Amino acid sequence: MPQIPISAPLVGRNQELTLLTDVLERARSGEARAVLVAGDAGVGKTRVLDEVAGRAARAGMSVLTGHCVDLGDVGLPYLPFTEVLGAVSQDERFAGAFAAYPVLERLLGGGSGDSGGRLRLFESIAGLLADLSDIAPLLLVLEDLHWADQSSRDLLRFLLSRGILQRSAGGTPTHRLAVLASYRADDLHRRHPLRPLLAELVRLPAVERLELRPMADGEVARLVRALREGPLPDTTVRRIVERAEGNAFYAEELLAATGSGEGGVPSGLADVLLIRFEQLSDTAQQVLRTAAVAGRRVEHDLLRDAVRLPEEELEGALREAIGRQLLVPAEGDTYAFRHALAREAVYADLLPGERARLHGAFARLLDGRGHRGESAAERAHHYRESHDLAPALAASLEAADHADRVGAPAEELRHLEAALDLWSAVEPSARPSGEGVDRVRLMLRASAAAAHAGELHRAVSLTRAALAGVGQEADSELGARVRYTLAGNLMSVDNLTAAFAYSSEALAMVPADPPSRTWVWAAATHVMAARQVGENEVALRVARQALGTAEQLGVPDAQADLLISLAVLEGGGRRTPAGRERLRQARELAREARNTPVEMRALFNLAVGCFESGHLDECLPWLTEGLDRARRAGLLSSPYPMEMRYLHLLVLYTLGRWDDCVSAANADADVLPAAGGYTMAPALYVALARGDFRAADRAGALLEGPFDWMATLVAGIALTDAAALRGDAEDAVARMRSTVAALTDDMGAAPHVTVRLATLALSAVADRACDLRLKGDQAGAGRWAQTAGELVELARATAVQGESGIPQGPEGQAWLARAEAEWLRATSGPDAEAWATAVAAFDFGDVYEPARCRLRYAEALLAADRREEAATEARAAREVFARLGATVLLGQADELIRRGRLTEAPTATASPLTAREQDVLRLLALGRSNRQIGEELFITGKTASVHVSNILAKLGAASRTEAVAVAYREGLIAPETTARG
Repeated sequence: MPQIPISAPLVGRNQELTLLTDVLERARSGEARAVLVAGDAGVGKTRVLDEVAGRAARAGMSVLTGHCVDLGDVGLPYLPFTEVLGAVSQDERFAGAFAAYPVLERLLGGGSGDSGGRLRLFESIAGLLADLSDIAPLLLVLEDLHWADQSSRDLLRFLLSRGILQRSAGGTPTHRLAVLASYRADDLHRRHPLRPLLAELVRLPAVERLELRPMADGEVARLVRALREGPLPDTTVRRIVERAEGNAFYAEELLAATGSGEGGVPSGLADVLLIRFEQLSDTAQQVLRTAAVAGRRVEHDLLRDAVRLPEEELEGALREAIGRQLLVPAEGDTYAFRHALAREAVYADLLPGERARLHGAFARLLDGRGHRGESAAERAHHYRESHDLAPALAASLEAADHADRVGAPAEELRHLEAALDLWSAVEPSARPSGEGVDRVRLMLRASAAAAHAGELHRAVSLTRAALAGVGQEADSELGARVRYTLAGNLMSVDNLTAAFAYSSEALAMVPADPPSRTWVWAAATHVMAARQVGENEVALRVARQALGTAEQLGVPDAQADLLISLAVLEGGGRRTPAGRERLRQARELAREARNTPVEMRALFNLAVGCFESGHLDECLPWLTEGLDRARRAGLLSSPYPMEMRYLHLLVLYTLGRWDDCVSAANADADVLPAAGGYTMAPALYVALARGDFRAADRAGALLEGPFDWMATLVAGIALTDAAALRGDAEDAVARMRSTVAALTDDMGAAPHVTVRLATLALSAVADRACDLRLKGDQAGAGRWAQTAGELVELARATAVQGESGIPQGPEGQAWLARAEAEWLRATSGPDAEAWATAVAAFDFGDVYEPARCRLRYAEALLAADRREEAATEARAAREVFARLGATVLLGQADELIRRGRLTEAPTATASPLTAREQDVLRLLALGRSNRQIGEELFITGKTASVHVSNILAKLGAASRTEAVAVAYREGLIAPETTARG
């Protein structure tokens, strides 16, 4: 079995750590505080306390820890404090303080003194802790208070209410001490002896309660990936996240069992989960077993009818289970297991016959309530587990229909696949009948659901299975439908040659005359496939013919689909007003036909047309409409909405709205399917520009798994740009060439992104050639100049040919202008006119790229001794970099200004900031988080956050990035701050 690290990494918990670190800081300044840390077993209390203890030790505090242990009814008195005193007695620093309290020696010897000496004992421990805190700030950690004996609880009450936390008469804090005490919230049943003590302690002014809630799904996913060396399949991570429900220990145990063959709850974890269950009465165990068969949640009436107990006995058993915190009351007169894994463990403990009997009982009870769409999934599950397969099949299909109606394609897919599994096991006479209900059509329907859910490779597999099932003898219309569906799915995973072959077969299987809907959709799919493989003449001919047939038959969504293809193929394509008008017409037709996928295709192409023509502001409304339409239809994970997510971030990036781009990417991150990682790429471009080269690793991760065209494209951009920013010309060229090779189609046509990739690589090549030329290595410079010539020729060919033979739009032409300028820089040195052309070419709303060109323009002007113009361009570029937080090029701009003596570098002026705020600002400019600032300055993250807020207010800035930009502009930060980062 794969092993996980003994010490799990700490993931998340930033808010909790901020609070606890603040308590430490206040304790070091002389304000004694206590925090009661609550949380369910396994949620991470010990890990958080270990982290805080480590921080305390690094800050010079003494750390003492005592553990309570479950010893049943014969607990040892003062056990955690005995452990603490044992550590004190062995520490030479504390020898004098410990010797001052001889009564404590008796406690270490195992006695607690007589009852009259109890107060002296308590006061001695309080006095010792106070004395220790005078020697060095002290952190006392007490773990697992839910197991504390009565004597330890009494002593803790004394220490917190009358002893070490008390203030002097004047109210001045007296001790440099913090107490952190943890307990399991899920162990505190109503009669637990710790409950009244906790209620008493939290009312004290120096005591607060901190509840560690379950971790967020994204944090659990990060924890799981951090625990395992090497890659983990996304499906494995998602399954662990779902089952762990925010509990770190459960996640670790589930991960450790991955690949071990254990299908249910790992045996060790099951033993832990069943301990509390086995403490229940027989009746309560019976009720819990029955509830476990119902699922995570069960209605009271349904449970009563299934368990067949008198109402009073049922209520008593439920009260017992709730008191032990195995069940919790939920909404609508229902009960839920406190944690799904507890339910799984109880369920796994059932005997096979008992399990089947109870499932059958629940299935019949639900059937007796009438067939409702929302209950169909439950009925299907219970019938299947009771081995009554015919009604299970019918209920699965009913559940799929319900999921389709409510826009839940992932659930529809799950139910359809369950139905397909059952199909052959059910006698033909017992199967549901009706039009469209056969195995092949179910596979086609399942493939559509898979595509809508973003499971593109699963969609291909299902359609291939349908093709194998349809055979050669089946009717031609069904065979054609299977083939054009397969062609569409193959296009979505970039298998374009095979897609064209299957769309050709589909079109050949159905005659164009007499006209039919099947032929129209086969033709529409063939048009798209033909365009993808460069058969534009075929695509145009078939599209025009099929559009007339669709109009004749009155198939508006097919008309819309064909109009979209023609808008891309004819004239100037979707960039022209005529092309976009045709796309608007297609959108209306698709909307009237209620064909959401075709409507989203129209909206996507409208947005891309605006982007390609340089009308970036017009692009955003189309994207907003498309994503909203997809959201309402439950299709956000389908192909076109995924590309719209990417384009939305790309537009924000291009417009210079980088903080909005990053925020939108973070909001999307937790809801994306496995195939949607590429949509986050513009946020990676931001990170690279801001000096976070870890983004290159995240880009490289996009290349793992099956080939994905878009993921390869965006990863290629990020990795090529990262290499160029690092000055690694060899890697930049290699990344560019490997990406172009992977994206070049079977006909040899290079992708449109080639011009951008070639230009990014050219910038690194030009840097290297110029550097070698300055060093006198003319031969080396000549070799790199030759490489530059190859790259610029590739950029020229791509920009001129474009997509479908149409030259690229403003963006592509701008990248070509920059490529020409980089080529000249590599071969003969900076050319001011070429860079002026590049700056002007990006003047369509782009913010960052023209500033990059402007920096090179300033360099070329300086070389031509046009100093005043060079200073103007350099300052303009610098202002953009500062505003965006583009620290890498900001450092280069400052270096050019300083080296060229274009103007005096910003000097420190009378600053409105305190010295500490200046320190924080310096780290802000390096992109540090509040936590990182706190660690470097030895303050808490919370204190750092306060300083950041003060800086924003004093500088009149709305964001951290804007604050840094203002500080540069006002000369509050020296340029070297960023250059070093």
